[in-house]
Amino acid sequence: MKQDFYKLEIKTNGQMLYEFTKDTVQWIKKKKFNNGLLNLSIQHTSASLIVQENADPNVQTDLLNYFNKLVPMEKKLYVHSSEGKDDMPAHIKSALTNNQISLSIKNYQLILGTWQGLYLFEHRIDPHKRQILHHYLGD
Repeated sequence: MKQDFYKLEIKTNGQMLYEFTKDTVQWIKKKKFNNGLLNLSIQHTSASLIVQENADPNVQTDLLNYFNKLVPMEKKLYVHSSEGKDDMPAHIKSALTNNQISLSIKNYQLILGTWQGLYLFEHRIDPHKRQILHHYLGD
């Protein structure tokens, strides 16, 4: 049994989905992980992680539009707004999605569906440096 850690930094430039599937797969191949579990954690409260379709970019557009309608950026709706109009909406969106995802690795392959990808879902308007901690446990 072994375990390993990797911290992936992603520079964001506003609200959108940033795919990092290739970075994760490259790390798995480099480390030659055979069978085990991979836990991904984002170390922020105003961005999140999702597994989502990576074939049609309209899915990303629709997700962004949906979440912005569900949680509008109107300061008058929130008490907490010290970092701008997107502050509390970003925290709510993060609470509605995931800050951790666990995935299986089998025979050196990350187990994802045909059209699935790993995404950092940035909920803030301004650029940020986000960190995604990868924690592998297996053989």
